[in-house]
Amino acid sequence: MPIQNYAVYTFLIAGMLLSIYFKKLTIPAAITGGITGLLIYQGAGLTGIAMLTLFFILGSGATGWQIRSKQQIGAAEKDKGRRTAGQVIANGGVAALIGAIIWRMPEAAVSHRIMMAGSLAAATADTLASELGTVYGKRFYNIITFKKDQRGLDGVVSLEGTLIGIIGAALIALVYSIGFGWGISFLWIMIGGAIGNLADSVLGATLERKNLIGNNVVNFLNTLIGAVVCLLLWKMM
Repeated sequence: MPIQNYAVYTFLIAGMLLSIYFKKLTIPAAITGGITGLLIYQGAGLTGIAMLTLFFILGSGATGWQIRSKQQIGAAEKDKGRRTAGQVIANGGVAALIGAIIWRMPEAAVSHRIMMAGSLAAATADTLASELGTVYGKRFYNIITFKKDQRGLDGVVSLEGTLIGIIGAALIALVYSIGFGWGISFLWIMIGGAIGNLADSVLGATLERKNLIGNNVVNFLNTLIGAVVCLLLWKMM
């Protein structure tokens, strides 16, 4: 077994233990995260791990940022943002599934790696847009009606939050491009992340507000849409 594999496995185990110690993940979530990381590594190597790590760091930082002000308006994550296994699957499940497909079907690597990046870009865009948009947004609108609405509610967006989300998607695209080469794929990943984020808001304003689906389902669909958009754009190249 290559030394690189041992290093990555050690990194994943250390990440699991640290996330439990610092109360970023529950124990089941940490185990789920470790499996997710393993599958992503098998599909996209060190670049995949780098994208996942960036998402986790940005997401955890954004969730904990000015948490008291979020709590005052009821927009803070429960348990101080400590993620559950369901949330890990919702945000990283699509990327892990794509990693497993590449692992078993290496010939699909080129198209599926950009899909993986699109799913993680969408997850990152959504997390940053909602967590930081709530803090830095000036005016908040319902994504469906475009009428002013209460910040923190499902489907409510701000210009500032949307732009922050695009920046988050661009950072994932940056890591992908460093690992797999520069090209138009950078733009595709940004677009996939942005569209996934907007789709998340639409689902939140409609199905989630009516309690037809939960937040984890919305987040999973967000990442799936980000991946599919990237695949469609890649096929147009």
